[in-house]
Amino acid sequence: MATDNILILLEVTPDGHLAKSNAGLLGIAAGLGKPVALIVTSQDDAERLSNAAAELGAAQVLLADDDSTSFVTPSVDALEGAYLATTPTAVIATHSAYARDVLARFAVRMGLAINVDAVDVTRDDQGIVARHSAYGGTYNVTSAVTYGAPVITLRAGVADARAVAQPVAAEKLLVTKSVRRSAVIDAREVSDAPVTSRPDLRGADRVISGGRGLGSAEGFTLVEQLADALGAAVGASRAAVDAGYVPQSSQVGQTGVQISPQLYVALGISGAIQHKAGMQTSKIIIAINKDETAPIFDVADYGVVGDVFTVVPKLLDALAAADS
Repeated sequence: MATDNILILLEVTPDGHLAKSNAGLLGIAAGLGKPVALIVTSQDDAERLSNAAAELGAAQVLLADDDSTSFVTPSVDALEGAYLATTPTAVIATHSAYARDVLARFAVRMGLAINVDAVDVTRDDQGIVARHSAYGGTYNVTSAVTYGAPVITLRAGVADARAVAQPVAAEKLLVTKSVRRSAVIDAREVSDAPVTSRPDLRGADRVISGGRGLGSAEGFTLVEQLADALGAAVGASRAAVDAGYVPQSSQVGQTGVQISPQLYVALGISGAIQHKAGMQTSKIIIAINKDETAPIFDVADYGVVGDVFTVVPKLLDALAAADS
């Protein structure tokens, strides 16, 4: 086992907890070397988040203060400081809006190569190798850098590996603030998120998605019923979103959310290349569609040719019977 440092930027949710995707990042890092986690947070949350990171497998935790008055640049400064302090073999983070911004700026600042939206990260006798699902999943591509540490964003949900819990080893990182220009935060406002017991789409282990085949917003309730029966998140194709069945935040695809759950069920989704690009790295894919020539069947592990309004109610009855 290599003992090289692998630097991981851990993401903190708006409510002050480690994002669910961090468990997979630390699992990947533990297979590559020594997981060193960087957390940019407030002093009030530092100890709690350090303990949580160690429980997920971080062998070392570096803590940097979050500057609530600036946007992104303080995180880039912290990542630069952590990089110089640990000289890692690779730098990885989740492929989220926040991490993409931070890692892209960091890579440019440090003159390092960046690999985005990887679906796996391994190492061979020459170093770190990233694997990507390219051109909407048409090709699997491997990439490696010829100099320096690769900077990699990893698609949420693709990592099955989990690291062994470690003793807490946290330390404060002294960060030199850069003089680079940064957007200034004048005010913050927390929007009221819809109250739901369903898991978040981006980190869910199970996702039930619906497409234009549901016919209407009322018909889309069938997706929600199956999702609730399986404890799954709700997703949708772009066609369903454009038709107004569900909000855009539910869109799965190249221009929506890209996910890799353990189970993905597609109801009434034809399977355009844009949609498949966002879900075909799922571990198990089940498609229900009355069109036997629908492209979704090309990537499905299991397929049912039939009307969703006939098949899904029978499935719901079977699930209810199994629970009784």
